[in-house]
Amino acid sequence: MDRSWMNARRISEEYEKGVSVFLQYVKENAKSVNGTYFCPCVRCANQIRQDLGNLHDHLFMFGITKSYTVWTWHGKILDQPMMSQGTNYVEEWMIDHLEDMIRDVGENNFLRANLYDSIINDSEQPLYPGCTNFTRLSATLKLFSLKARNGWTDKSFTELLELLKEMLPENNTLPIRNNEAKKVLCPMGLEYQKIHACPNDCVLYIKEFASLKHCPTCGLSHFKKKRDKNTEEGNDGAPGRKCDNLLRHPADSPQWKKIDETFPEFGADPRNLRLALATDGMNPYGNLSSKHSSWPIMLMIYNLSPLLWMKRKYVMFSMMISGPKQPGNDIDVYLKPLIDDLKLLWEEGVEVFDSDVEDNFRLRAMLFCTINDFPAYGNLSGYSVKGHFACPICEENTSYVQLKHGQKTVYTRHQKFLPRNHPYHRLKKTFNGSAEDEVVCRPRNGEEV
Repeated sequence: MDRSWMNARRISEEYEKGVSVFLQYVKENAKSVNGTYFCPCVRCANQIRQDLGNLHDHLFMFGITKSYTVWTWHGKILDQPMMSQGTNYVEEWMIDHLEDMIRDVGENNFLRANLYDSIINDSEQPLYPGCTNFTRLSATLKLFSLKARNGWTDKSFTELLELLKEMLPENNTLPIRNNEAKKVLCPMGLEYQKIHACPNDCVLYIKEFASLKHCPTCGLSHFKKKRDKNTEEGNDGAPGRKCDNLLRHPADSPQWKKIDETFPEFGADPRNLRLALATDGMNPYGNLSSKHSSWPIMLMIYNLSPLLWMKRKYVMFSMMISGPKQPGNDIDVYLKPLIDDLKLLWEEGVEVFDSDVEDNFRLRAMLFCTINDFPAYGNLSGYSVKGHFACPICEENTSYVQLKHGQKTVYTRHQKFLPRNHPYHRLKKTFNGSAEDEVVCRPRNGEEV
């Protein structure tokens, strides 16, 4: 079928006739869902379904995706020679493209990856003993094709593989996870090397330039400057954080710097851990009528990059407080084992092997902060977060208005936390009927608390 109209102007007669032919093809071959079909326009990109009328309008308003030359979303069935011809097709394809693959990847990498043997073995290995319709490779290809066509997530695809693994006979060779299935189709694992370059594109720091601290052409430093707060000169070192008085990391906060000043021995070793503790109560059964309560206690490592703090593999699941009721203010009793471990890490530390320098060192850790909502804050700190003295920051209690029958306490006069020239200070009717001209109280220090 001629598809040259796809590149024609949308106001041309050729494009108009091509759209008519395409819509007729869709109507005869594509499978509809409540009279709708995938729209191949530039905006929808075969991800959104439209009825034929809207599909027609979209093709003229936005144009068709010009790279969509094989209409697989609208009834075109691709040939599946790998399924029907089995291992013969795979062997023929490998022979035809082997030289191209070796040239693109490199002979050493190709041999080291054992790519040819891996694909051939998977194409010959039956899906389960006695299976003649599918091999390990063909079944994985078929499932990945379904995943791509239907937009399955990696998580849902993994769950499907796990279910199929249980449903198939024993000793089946179906991959059990999404990553494992990818390795069947892409067994090539190539190594890479990270190379520093001069910001002015003068040289790469390799070979004779690898040990240089300054560019031999322009004289620019190989490394980023680490400036202290008292001098303008920086020390050369590995690429690190910017020191421009912006808060990009907890290490830029006054609290972090105060700890380094107060405990210089702890702060001198960047390997010592600053931990954040997060917790909250949850109902594991999702039933509000159930009184069972669970409090997971998580620890995050703030020494890491902000991109890694909340990644699952870097979060330490240290405790689970579970029972028929919430621990409330008695949560400190259940936290005793964790507190003992934290005291040990702070006071004595533990011997840890540093693989980078290949030597042992004494690791210490401290609890840098906690992450929780206001009610959980009250349980962890022991401070009252209810009633007339709920604010843990101000010296004075927040003003309040008690409604009829004493059923509700409403906290007012919070405009004092806004800038002095903020218009909310003068809004009377919107709040409690009076202007707000109070000043924020000084936060209490640790001794006062």
